[in-house]
Amino acid sequence: MQASGPSALIRLQDVAVAFSGRSILQDVSLDVVAGRITTLVGNNGAGKTTLLRVVIGLTHPSAGQVRRASRVRIGYVPQHFSVDVNLPITARRFMALSGRADAARWQEVVADTGVAGLLDQPLQGLSGGEMRRILLARALLQHPSVLALDEPAAGLDGRSQGALYRLIGTLRDRYGCAVVVISHDLNLVMAASDEVLCLEHGRIACRGAPASVIEHPEYQKLFGSHLGPDTGVFPHDHHDHPAHGPAGGDRG
Repeated sequence: MQASGPSALIRLQDVAVAFSGRSILQDVSLDVVAGRITTLVGNNGAGKTTLLRVVIGLTHPSAGQVRRASRVRIGYVPQHFSVDVNLPITARRFMALSGRADAARWQEVVADTGVAGLLDQPLQGLSGGEMRRILLARALLQHPSVLALDEPAAGLDGRSQGALYRLIGTLRDRYGCAVVVISHDLNLVMAASDEVLCLEHGRIACRGAPASVIEHPEYQKLFGSHLGPDTGVFPHDHHDHPAHGPAGGDRG
C-alpha cells in the first residue's frame, strides 16, 4: 500500500477492478494531491484508463477503498470527443453548456487557456489542438479541484504537444488543482510530471519522481533507458505550488 500523502483529495487503497471475471486492476493505491501532476504510463491494456475512471468516479472498484475529500470537483477531458456535423454549435455555446460560471471566472479561464479567438467558431471546424484547449477551458469553468486528462496530446504534432503540456503545467500552478493525466508521450511527461505511475498488467510496476522512475528496472524493461527527465518541453523542479484561490478538500 502507498504511504499516506499530504492532504489527499482522492485516496485509492488496494483497489481492484474486474469486468466479467477478467482482472483489469489489482492492488492499486494512489493519493491525488492538490498541486501535483501525476502521470499514468504503461503499454496498451495496462489499466491506465480504468484507473483514471476510478479516480473520477466513473468506474467503481471490485475491491479496495476510494476516499474523497469533501466537495471535490472533477474536471474531465476525455481522449475522444466527437461532434455531430449536423449540430450547429459554437465553441462559446459548448463551453456554456458546462453550467453556470460567473463572468470573472469565464474571463479568467478564457485568458489562461488562450481560447478567446475560438469562441465564435463552429466546434466542428476546430483543429485537434484547438479542441483540446476548449475542452480544458470548459473543464476549468467549474473550479475543479482535480483535473483528469486522458491522452490530452493524442494526435497532435510535436509542437502542439509541447504547447499543451506547458499549458497544463501553467494551469496547475495558477489554480492549484491536482492533475492526473494518461500519456504515451514519455519525453514530454518526464519533464511535466511530479509523480509517474508505471502500470503493467493492471498493477503498479514502479512509481515516484521522474528521475527515479526512469532508473527503475521495471520502467526500463517496458520503455528502455534512453529517456531522461530533461528531455521534455520544460524543466520541472519538484516543489510545493501555491494554489490560486482556495484549494484542498474544502474547495467548492
